[in-house]
Amino acid sequence: MQIQLNNTGKRFNKEWIFRNCNYTFNAGVSYAITGPNGSGKSTLLQTIAGAINTSEGSVSVNSEQLTVNSEQSTVNRIPLTEEGSLLTVNGQRLTVNDSVNGKRSTVNSSVNNELLYQHLSIAAPYLELVEEMTAKEALKFHAAFKPLLENISIEEILTIVGLKAAADKQIRYYSSGMKQRMKLAQAIFSDVPILLLDEPCTNLDAVGYALYHQLIKDYCTNKLVIVCSNDPQEYDFCMEKIDIMAYKPTKI
Repeated sequence: MQIQLNNTGKRFNKEWIFRNCNYTFNAGVSYAITGPNGSGKSTLLQTIAGAINTSEGSVSVNSEQLTVNSEQSTVNRIPLTEEGSLLTVNGQRLTVNDSVNGKRSTVNSSVNNELLYQHLSIAAPYLELVEEMTAKEALKFHAAFKPLLENISIEEILTIVGLKAAADKQIRYYSSGMKQRMKLAQAIFSDVPILLLDEPCTNLDAVGYALYHQLIKDYCTNKLVIVCSNDPQEYDFCMEKIDIMAYKPTKI
C-alpha cells in the first residue's frame, strides 16, 4: 500500500501543528517521524491513520483521497453496514454517494468502502487496553475484527512477547511494561500491511527494547512501518526520517 500526504496541514484554533506536508510512504519501507516533545508527531501519525481530519490538503491511500478538510465540512465515519459505508456530514447521516445541502460529498467512496482501519494497526501510549480481559481474551477479541498473522497461535504470540505466565491474568494486574508488550503484540501480530508505532518502547526495560527490535525484524519486513519518536533506539532501523520541524510554518 501507499500513503500520500498532499499539502497536508493541521491546526488547532489558530496554531498550525504542521503545514505544507508532502510525503509518500511506500510498502516495505520503514519511516521515523522525529521532533521534540509536543511538536506534533502524534498528531501527524493520527492524521496519516485517518483518525484526524486535515485542516488543509489531504491524505490519499493508493491514490484515492481518504480525508476531508475539517474546516470545510465535519465528517465522521460510522462502521460499514450491509447498505454501504455510512457517514455523518455536518450532522446529517448519509452514504458516500449522497449529498448534503445540494452539494455532493467529497469523500471518495472506494476508500470508505475499504476503510483504512482494516489495513493498519497501531500501538500508542494514549490507546488503552481492555483491562478486565486476560491477555488471551484480549487477543481473541482483537482477532475478531482484525485477523492475526496466520500459522501462529495466541499462545505462541504470548510466549514470544514474554507474557505466557500471565496469559490468564487480567490485564489490570499487569505492570506498565507488561501492558506495553501487550500493545505491541496486538499491533505487530495483526495481519495488516501498515504498522503505526508511537513511542513503542514506553515503559520497556533493556530486555523489552531488545524484544521490540526482534519483533520488527521477524514480523515487519514487508510492512509499511511508521515510528513516532525522539529516541533513536526506537527508530534506528528506519530507512527514512521525517523531521516534523521542517513542516512548521515560519513565524513572522
